[in-house]
Amino acid sequence: QVQLVESGGGLVRAGGSLRLACAAPESFVASNVIGWFRQAPGKEREFVAAMLWSSTLYADSLKGRFTISKDNSKNTVYLQMNSLKPEDTAVYFCAAGASLRRDSQGYTYWGQGTQVTVSS
Repeated sequence: QVQLVESGGGLVRAGGSLRLACAAPESFVASNVIGWFRQAPGKEREFVAAMLWSSTLYADSLKGRFTISKDNSKNTVYLQMNSLKPEDTAVYFCAAGASLRRDSQGYTYWGQGTQVTVSS
C-alpha cells in the first residue's frame, strides 16, 4: 500500500496563496504520476493538475493560477495556488497513478485530503 500525505491546507482570504504538499514514499515521486484533485461540498471530485517526470497536465479552468511541481529529493509534490477565490474552497487530495490523465479512475492511491477554505 502506498501512503500519500497531504499538508499545507488552511484558511486564506480571497486573492491569497497557499502551497500544498503531498509526501510520498521514497523514490515514488520520481517515476509515478502524482495528481491533485479537489472536492467541494455537494460536488463531484474534480481534477486539478498532475505531473509525471517533467510533464504536467492542468484543468483548463485553473491553468495560470495553479502550478504543480515536485522535489524528487524530498519525495514531495507541490501545488502552488495563487489568486485564490472562494470557489476554490474544497478538500484537496493527492493521488498516484500510472499515466498522466484527468479522470480519477486512473489513480490508484489516494491521500486523506487537506482542507482549503478561501474567505471572501
